Amino acid sequence: MTATLDSTGASGSSLRGELAISVRNLTKHFPIREGALQRVAGHVRAVDGVSFDIRRGETMGLVGESGCGKTTLGRCVSGLSDPTAGGVYFDITVEEQDRLESILAVPEEARTGEMKIELERLERQHRVDRLDKDAWTRYRRNCQVVFQDAFASLNPRHLVREIVGRPLKVHKEASGDQLTERVVELLERVGLGRQHLYRYPHQFSGGQRQRISIARALALDPEIIVLDEPTSALDVSVQAQILNLLNELQRELHLTYLFITHDLSVIRHMADRVVVMYLGRVAEAGTTADIFDDARHPYTEALLRASPDVEDGPEAALTTLEGSVPDPARPPQGCRFHTRCPVATPICGWEIDDVVRWFEDEPGMFDELTGITREDAFIGEMTFSTESAAAEVTTMLRSERVPAAAREALVDVHQDSTGVHIAFQPVPEVVLTPRGPGHVAACVLERTPDLV
Repeated sequence: MTATLDSTGASGSSLRGELAISVRNLTKHFPIREGALQRVAGHVRAVDGVSFDIRRGETMGLVGESGCGKTTLGRCVSGLSDPTAGGVYFDITVEEQDRLESILAVPEEARTGEMKIELERLERQHRVDRLDKDAWTRYRRNCQVVFQDAFASLNPRHLVREIVGRPLKVHKEASGDQLTERVVELLERVGLGRQHLYRYPHQFSGGQRQRISIARALALDPEIIVLDEPTSALDVSVQAQILNLLNELQRELHLTYLFITHDLSVIRHMADRVVVMYLGRVAEAGTTADIFDDARHPYTEALLRASPDVEDGPEAALTTLEGSVPDPARPPQGCRFHTRCPVATPICGWEIDDVVRWFEDEPGMFDELTGITREDAFIGEMTFSTESAAAEVTTMLRSERVPAAAREALVDVHQDSTGVHIAFQPVPEVVLTPRGPGHVAACVLERTPDLV
C-alpha cells in the first residue's frame, strides 16, 4: 500500500476538513508519434502516479530537477491540462475523501456496482477534469496561475488595464469606470498604481511584469494560486521583493499556494510542506523541517548538497548530481533514482535497460544492439554483430566496471554465440513508506546514510 501525504501529515486528523485540493494517483503521459502515419510508438511519462493534499492557507512546495514533471503537474492541478489517469479533487469533504480513498484502494476489476456508481458521483462533483460547466467555472475562478515568464504570459498588444481587467470582464464582474477602479485597486495591492494603467508590458521591468501577473491572478479573489517558477527569471534583489509580496498577500487573503521551483533556498523560506519529484514520481514528501533537517531519500540529500544557501557562507562545499536523467519514455524500474544513486542496493530495481544505458553513455564499447525492449524487465538478450563483441560485453558485465550493487543483483549472464543473456533478481515496486508523522519517502533504505 502506497503511503500518501495528507493535509496535515497525520492520518485521521480533524484538520483534513480544511483541504483545498486533493491530488490522487495523477498521471499524465504524452504520446510519441513516429512515421508518416504518426503512429504512437510510446509515451513520455511526465507525471506517473502522484498523490498529495494541500491544506487551505498553506504553501506546498514542489521541487525537483528540470524535466521531473513539476510544470506538467501544475498544469493538471490548474485545469490547463487533462490527466491521463487519476485526478485533482476540489472542495471535497472529509467523509467523501474517506469514501474515495476506500474505493480507489480496491482494484478496478474487483469494484462492485455500488462502488462504481459512488465513484462516478464523487468524480462528477469534485474531480476537476470531470466537472460540469457551472462547477468548472467556479473552479477556474478559484484556481489561478502565475507563470515563470511574465513577458510571454502577458499579451504584448494589450494595456495593463486590459490585461488585469480581462478576468473581471470574462466573468462579468465589472465594466466601464468600475472595471478601471477595480484594476487600480489590484495594481496598488501589488505595489503598482494608477499611473501604470495605460502602459504595455514591454515598458516594465521583469519584476514589475511579474507584479502585473500576480494582480491578474488576484482579480477574481481565488482560493488557490499555482506559482510556476515565479522568481527564477528575476534578479536576486527583485526575487526577494516578489517573495515578500507573495507572503504578504497570503497572510491578508488566506491564499493557498502550490509553489513550483527548482530553488531549494526559496522553498525553505516559503513552503510549509514540500514534495520532491524525480522523473514523474514523488521521491519524498514532508514538512519543510523534515525535508531540510531529516531527508530520507538520497535524491533529496543530493539536491540539498547541490543547492547553495546564504547561511552556509561562500566557502561551503557544493556537490553535483552525477549521471544524466534517464529517458522519461522508458524510466527505470524500482526506484527511478537508482541509476544515479551513490548508495544504491541490489534490491533497488536493476534491469537490462540499465545495461543498455551504460552502453549509450559509452557507445564505443559495442558495435550493434538490437532487440532490446521494455518487456525485457528482468531477462533479455543483447545481440551483437560478432561473437568477440558479445564475449567482450560478457566479460565487462562480470567485472568491477559494473556497480557493486548491480553485480550483486545479477543472477545470470552468459554468452550464446553473438548474444548475451542477462537476468537480474526480481524486486518489488518501491513505494512511498512512512518515515515519521507526515513524512514519506520512496527508498528501500530504512534511513539514508549521509552522503560523502
